[in-house]
Amino acid sequence: MHSSIRPAAVAGLFYPRESGELAQLLQGYLCQASVPEGRGRPLAIVTPHAGYVYSGSTAAVAWASASSWADQIQRVLLLGPAHRVALRGIATSPAAAWQTPLGAVALDQRGARQLQELPFVVESALAHAEEHSLEVQVPFIQTLYPHAQLLPLLVGDASPEEVAELLRPYWHDPHTLIAISTDLSHYHDYATAQQLDGSTALAIEQRRWSVIGPEQACGCRALNGLLQLAGEEGRPVQTLALCNSGDTAGDKRRVVGYGAFVVH
Repeated sequence: MHSSIRPAAVAGLFYPRESGELAQLLQGYLCQASVPEGRGRPLAIVTPHAGYVYSGSTAAVAWASASSWADQIQRVLLLGPAHRVALRGIATSPAAAWQTPLGAVALDQRGARQLQELPFVVESALAHAEEHSLEVQVPFIQTLYPHAQLLPLLVGDASPEEVAELLRPYWHDPHTLIAISTDLSHYHDYATAQQLDGSTALAIEQRRWSVIGPEQACGCRALNGLLQLAGEEGRPVQTLALCNSGDTAGDKRRVVGYGAFVVH
């Protein structure tokens, strides 16, 4: 049994280091987040993972889409790409908790051990140590889902079938929210990015996962597994928000795309 706490790696870089400033920024994003009513509790969300100044407003829409069910949600199953460490399969974190400026969130260690029975799931402190794709989501979870445990998973060289197999036991669990962390296209000019990300959003809505590769979404492996499962189960996928860094805080010559999506 591990009792370690993973410290925040990107506080002060991707989001504010000071707790009051971070809480105020999150409240601002969440107050402005416009979420459609009346579709029932989301099974899963897709949310971006850039610095908050770029994608925080879009991420807030994704996270807020399930906030009416916050009392029911006891676990957030969070999957994202491993940017820093070459990884075969999918990696759990050995930590007991993850720290952010808002405090520590407990990890679902029992759930992590159960997942390690799958042949493609490993435990890796190293893969998680410096990774931002999951960490930037945690302050949203702490704000909106304060009673939830976190089950963070980094997806390396894993197939959509493997991701779908991992997700399947949680799919019908009313106490689990599945969240996929991914940005969309990278470093095109503004108009090209809008066109590419519009096509990707349509493919996501139509659950055509086979046309979404790393050029369309950096977290495509986790995303494609989710979409394969949503297709098998006949679940609708809805686009909630779409923008790029040229809309928020960046230069329009080289932009990164962001989208918020929900599986009902």
